Amino acid sequence: MDVRKLVGRNVARLRRDRGMTQEQLAEKSGFSQQYLSGLEQGRRNPTILSLYELAQALGTTHVVLVALDDEASKARTKK
Repeated sequence: MDVRKLVGRNVARLRRDRGMTQEQLAEKSGFSQQYLSGLEQGRRNPTILSLYELAQALGTTHVVLVALDDEASKARTKK
């Protein structure tokens, strides 16, 4: 499993679930829209600090960003 693609899918899904654009998430998280685009496409290798900051901006935990798809679904529905 390519963890970069997994994280990218989770970030994109959470962002869309919250009705946010990449630009809105960029503003809230402090990352550039270009960085977020690359991250969502699995082309970026985020640091632990980046995952934490993105999770904060998305209102979730960093664990959800690295969870396998079925685990992420379970974690989202518990909230």
